Amino acid sequence: MGNVLKVSGVYARVPEKEILKGLDLEIKTGEVHAIMGPNGTGKSTLSSVIMGQRRYEVTAGDVTLDGVSLLDKEVDERARMGLFLAYQNPSEVPGVTNSDFIRAAMKATSGQNPSLFKFIKEYDKAITDLKMPEDLGQRYLNDGFSGGEKKKNEILQLKMLKPKFAILDEIDSGLDVDALRIVGENVYNMVNENMGVLLITHYQRLLDYIKPNYVHIMINGRIVKTGGPELIEKIDQQGYDWVREELGIEIEANTEQKTRVLLGACANNPKKQI
Repeated sequence: MGNVLKVSGVYARVPEKEILKGLDLEIKTGEVHAIMGPNGTGKSTLSSVIMGQRRYEVTAGDVTLDGVSLLDKEVDERARMGLFLAYQNPSEVPGVTNSDFIRAAMKATSGQNPSLFKFIKEYDKAITDLKMPEDLGQRYLNDGFSGGEKKKNEILQLKMLKPKFAILDEIDSGLDVDALRIVGENVYNMVNENMGVLLITHYQRLLDYIKPNYVHIMINGRIVKTGGPELIEKIDQQGYDWVREELGIEIEANTEQKTRVLLGACANNPKKQI
C-alpha cells in the first residue's frame, strides 16, 4: 500500500516572522514531488519543519507519516521513522571519516549494525554509481570536498540509508553538467514503492533527470498551484509573473535562513546541531 507523508494546514514561524501560512501537501512512496517558487517564499522552511528543526515553531496544522504526528518527535526520531533531508550546504566534520559516519548513521536509523562485509560491498557500489573517488571512505566527512563532491556525498548517504522519504533541498546548486546528470539519475533510480522524493529546486535542468509526478508552485508560504511537468516549462519561459497575475497575488519579500544539521549528529544526539 505504501507510505504517506502529509502536511496539513501548517503554519510555522520564527520569532520575528510567520513563514508558512496554511500549507498542504501529500506525498506517497513511489512519487516525486517538485516544489518551485521565488526565493524566500518558504521552501527551505518547509523542509526544515518536516524534519523538525527547532528554529521553527509550528503554530497550527500537523505533519504526519502514515497517520502518526511528527510534531512531538525529535530530528533523530523522524530519521528513524524514515525521513532523510539533504541540505544545500552540508557541514564539514574533520576527524570523522566518511565511511564511519555513514555506518554510524545506518546503525542509528535502523537500530541494526550492518556487517562490515555487506557495508563495504554496498558502499563501494554506491561510490561507483556516483563516480566518486575510491579513497572517499577514508577522507573526513566533507572536509576539503569540492561543492560537487559534497552534493554527491549527500546522495551517497541517501543510497546507503534507504529512507521512506527523501527531501532534497536545492541539491542541484553548484553542480556541473556531468555531476548534475549523475546525481539526478541516481536519485531517480531509487524512487520505487518504498521511497518517495520531495525535491526543492529553482532550475528545470535537474527535472530533466528526476522527472516529477507533481509540480507545486509555492508563494508566500503556501502552495498556490499544482500541476504536472507542463508547469516547469512555463516557469522556465515566463518566470512567476504569470502566477501572480493569474491568481491576483503579490509576492512578499522574505529571506530564509538555512540551518545545517547532520543526520548522524542528530541520530546520536538530538540536542546537538552542527
